[in-house]
Amino acid sequence: MATLIRIGNSQGIRIPKVIIEQAQLENTELEFKVINDGLLIHPVKKPREGWKKQFDKALESQDDEKEQEWLNAPLSKNEDWEW
Repeated sequence: MATLIRIGNSQGIRIPKVIIEQAQLENTELEFKVINDGLLIHPVKKPREGWKKQFDKALESQDDEKEQEWLNAPLSKNEDWEW
């Protein structure tokens, strides 16, 4: 259970360490959203976070021979197309 505590003229939420660890919220920026029955707290998702890692992984897994086959393929002429 979390507890509201006084911090100056405001209030803060004291969240037990066990809950922070289970939700993997340690040292993260949090976002608050008011919902019908209360407050939803979740980590801030930063735009494009993790994209570089995913692109690097995709580039590593590419088959260069297969890519070259596509790049070196002859272009078809409009005459070859059937409409």
